[in-house]
Amino acid sequence: MTATAEPVLTPALDRQALVIERIETIALRAPLGRRFSGSAYSMDSRCTIITRLTTADGVTSEVYTGDTDAEQALIVGIIHHELAPRIIGRSATDPEGAWLAMEPSTNDILRDRGLALQAIACLDVAIWDVFGRAVGLPLHRLWGSVADRIPISIIGGYYHLSLDEIRETVERYVAFGFAGMKFKVGGKTPAEDAARVRAARDAAGPAFAIMVDANQGYDRAQAVDFGRLVADLGIRWFEEPCRWTNDRRWMRDVRYQTGLPVCAGQSETTLRGIRDLITEGAIDVSNFDASWAGGATVWRKAAGLAAAFGVQLGHHEEPQVSAHLLASVPDHTFVECFDEERDPFFWRLTDMSTRIADGRYTLPDRPGFGIAFDQDYVDRHTVSRRTTDRRSLG
Repeated sequence: MTATAEPVLTPALDRQALVIERIETIALRAPLGRRFSGSAYSMDSRCTIITRLTTADGVTSEVYTGDTDAEQALIVGIIHHELAPRIIGRSATDPEGAWLAMEPSTNDILRDRGLALQAIACLDVAIWDVFGRAVGLPLHRLWGSVADRIPISIIGGYYHLSLDEIRETVERYVAFGFAGMKFKVGGKTPAEDAARVRAARDAAGPAFAIMVDANQGYDRAQAVDFGRLVADLGIRWFEEPCRWTNDRRWMRDVRYQTGLPVCAGQSETTLRGIRDLITEGAIDVSNFDASWAGGATVWRKAAGLAAAFGVQLGHHEEPQVSAHLLASVPDHTFVECFDEERDPFFWRLTDMSTRIADGRYTLPDRPGFGIAFDQDYVDRHTVSRRTTDRRSLG
């Protein structure tokens, strides 16, 4: 009888392992070369927060989330003053328990709850990164990977571009190897926006996916008019077509009256908000944002909810995190990124941009989120650095 070799197993982690000892935040800001405008927002900088969470075992997270400028210091303050005391001393083997311990920081009725959720997200993804690093697995595999390569789209079509510049930009995106693009609309009349999208489709050809994003810029009638004007252009989805005041009802109407799939969810900050979008018939695709809504822990619950109703899954921006989340679920759509001019961090802070080819993004096989920072680039764009550890808590 032939002996069977014993399997080699990773040592089991118990709740005494990976005890969180130290939290460091590094706030980054990079000025952009121009102002980028959608229908209802404008920005001229790219900001984010690196969260380095270190355990007693010596495992340290390397991950960044968010793009908030004016309130960045407030988010950092919440991390160190309110959340650090709640999770230092806890084990990173219990992300759900850590999330529940941090959740009460959202109860302050005199503060924008979104700031606390963004702070929780910084720590939640750092905890997951530590977990993945400790067990030696990329997070998409730890979460049940269905793919190592997923479609990638780029966000563009900003309003500073002329029609000729739109065509040139789209041709460049196709040549680079993107599978599609998300195009900004909602800031002009439906007819003017439709002409811009038609220019993009003419340049892209029929195989390139085009999603249109109004950023809640239209009212219901305008959204329906626009949808009908682009009905022959093979639009993959119509994102946040209607203003926030009655968006769930109006998005349902847009779905029914135009036949276009509707995508939304990034403006929701709770699992219940996604539930209501789905059960009220407002969306075909959820783009719930882990960096705005409390991290990967809650996003994965929203993904399960969407799957139960046959709603497809995207994610608003944040490719360094979203790629792992999307690759872990069957009905994913696109991981999305910006052009280097709009998001230098994706292209220069890490090696992520080198992973794009033939319309797909290849996920890193390094443990956790697999991020390795260019430290010189980090140092050049650091605006603040703060640390909280056991000793400082007393």
